[in-house]
Amino acid sequence: MLYVTKADGSKQPFDKQKIVRTCIRMRLTDKQARDVANRVEQAAREGMPTKKILQLIFSYAQQYRPEVKHLIDLREAISMMCPKPDFEIFVRKLLQEYGYDTSPAQLINGDCVEHEIDGIAKRGNEVIYIEVKHHYQHHTYTGLNICLEAKATLEDLIAGFGSKNKVRFNRGLVVCNTKFSDHAKQYADCAGVQLLGWNTPVGAGLETMIEDKKLYPITLLKILDAASEAKLGNNGIVLLKQLVQTDISELYRITKIPKPKLKLYQKYAAEILANNNSK
Repeated sequence: MLYVTKADGSKQPFDKQKIVRTCIRMRLTDKQARDVANRVEQAAREGMPTKKILQLIFSYAQQYRPEVKHLIDLREAISMMCPKPDFEIFVRKLLQEYGYDTSPAQLINGDCVEHEIDGIAKRGNEVIYIEVKHHYQHHTYTGLNICLEAKATLEDLIAGFGSKNKVRFNRGLVVCNTKFSDHAKQYADCAGVQLLGWNTPVGAGLETMIEDKKLYPITLLKILDAASEAKLGNNGIVLLKQLVQTDISELYRITKIPKPKLKLYQKYAAEILANNNSK
């Protein structure tokens, strides 16, 4: 059995199906994805870093989708977002696309103490307290403590309704850009805390919600520099869709990013979105 080296130095078996799934997320057909996986398998060597495996995937995938050269891996792109305000805005926009009305981060009194929450989402009878956790290292697991804190916060907010606050919360949602630990998932399932993260829930996780609605973060663009990402994010532009749909003059007005650079960003973003809609 062939083993590859993860970012933390640990070893794991080479997983051909994981490569196929990565290619499918890049909008390759099943046949194309399996061809790429076969070629990566042939090129892989014992102990090869998973980062190198990903580079091989992108290299081979470009032959089917040339626009791949303009983007990076979705999981890495999300990890490159600024936690505040970019990722929090991103989460609210994601929920909006799925029919929720959202409110931004705010201070709300619980029965015992005041809480700084990351947002509120409402849909029908649901009133959800949102707790957002972002990791720059996308291989980091979101652990039990986050779920414990979310549960305690929710209970205090519910207890404070009427006397201390005017929001009738009935659910808590923890959103992160990584996987959850087994303890976190076990506790959340028992305590009634909803989790949304990478492949959580299974088959309906963050990456699936993003792909289904084409809500790609601007950090997916390989040429996007950190200064531009910060200027765009600080002005609420966190999605490729927003970047493409906003007039160049308006983008320049709010960010002061040179127009030639903005036009290039828009060009590549449009190519990615167009090809992702064509499968």
